[in-house]
Amino acid sequence: MNSPVVHHLATTTIKARHISEETHQRCELAPWDVAMLSAHYIQKGFVFHRPPSSQSQEKIMDRLKDSLAAVLVYFYPLAGRLSTERDSHTSSSHVFIDCNNAGAEFIHAAVDITVADVLTPVDVPPVVKSFFTLSEAVNHDGHVLPLLSVQFTELTDGVFLGCSFNHVVGDGTSFWRFLNAWSEISRSQGGIGHISHPPVIQRCFLDVDKSLVRLPFSNPDEFIERYETPPLRERIFHFAPKAIAQLKSKANNECKTDKISSFQALCAHVWRSIIRARCFPVDQKTSCRLAIENRSRLQPPLSPDYFGNCINAIIATASVGDLLSHDLGWAALLLHKNVAAHNDGVVRGTIKEWVMAPMVYHLSGFDRYSVMVGSSPRFDMYCNDFGWGKPLGLRSGYANKFDGKVSSYPGREGGGSVDLEICLPTESMSALESDGDFMDAVSPLVL
Repeated sequence: MNSPVVHHLATTTIKARHISEETHQRCELAPWDVAMLSAHYIQKGFVFHRPPSSQSQEKIMDRLKDSLAAVLVYFYPLAGRLSTERDSHTSSSHVFIDCNNAGAEFIHAAVDITVADVLTPVDVPPVVKSFFTLSEAVNHDGHVLPLLSVQFTELTDGVFLGCSFNHVVGDGTSFWRFLNAWSEISRSQGGIGHISHPPVIQRCFLDVDKSLVRLPFSNPDEFIERYETPPLRERIFHFAPKAIAQLKSKANNECKTDKISSFQALCAHVWRSIIRARCFPVDQKTSCRLAIENRSRLQPPLSPDYFGNCINAIIATASVGDLLSHDLGWAALLLHKNVAAHNDGVVRGTIKEWVMAPMVYHLSGFDRYSVMVGSSPRFDMYCNDFGWGKPLGLRSGYANKFDGKVSSYPGREGGGSVDLEICLPTESMSALESDGDFMDAVSPLVL
């Protein structure tokens, strides 16, 4: 069946309501930021019921545009563009954000499908990718493309609000801080007012001279990769609080400890299940990578409102034979030890290593023998009421998908529930769905 066609009706450039002399300047980038130049934009969005009849679509969009202009006063780098200074003598490049208020993009679109058409299919329907813009752009394209693009798509009985956010500007924590602030202003009818958590824009370089944050390339073609997502099935699996508690208890009991967290136990369960579904040889090395947030691990810690990238990936590695012959607790403890070891010294060491050998991440670098868990159920996603009610569901776009990518979200009902968006080839996904041990922990999706 052909995917429904999403029609773009209008495009508007939204600029910050005002920019001060202090903010109308360049924003330097830390190593964590520069390393994201070849990755895709962050793409996350919400499904909502249709706003009450007392609120016309025109008024809803006007409110969104006005509140976006207001929130960009605080998050002004998102209204700018990337810029590069090249040194012909050293054949190196220095990338920064020109906070020139060129503006974010706001698109009004429509499609003839229902909320149920988006949320109820077993697999995430392909049309969801059309709810986002800049899907095949890499972050480096932010030199000419907007660093933030929002698409408001009318459904027959609801709306979808999709956001594409340049990953050089910030990580998942920064993305959700921005969304939380935007929805907070929108609920207040678009007035500027004060937001609960103003961002800390100043970048942290961890004692590294920011002039050393340079790429040893003069031409973007030397470090930019145009990655195409392979054919994958994408499915949301819901884990209720009781099931997660059982996994945590099982993992800790098997290791005779109480240190393994709920999320570590869940990730170990998913890692073992996906590797079992793939049927790799027992001597094959496999890894579970967890995107880990560094703000609280630094000494002194960074503010939770630090606006930028501040993440690494911790990597637990084992042979397939060891991973599957041992119990859940063995894998969970392996993850726990790697998380616990990721301290201030390790974080600072990664920055120093980057400065000595600068690089950018390539999506093709994630091997098919591994599992990569991104996002976080700790992000406050379902608080994002823009003035017409709580979101019904969360979905992501085309960007940053590959075999073995797992994105973690809080369940809509809260209480410690977790939704995992898993991307696998058809054969591997079918095997995962037939795995009784995995599916015993999965609950019906709460809508």
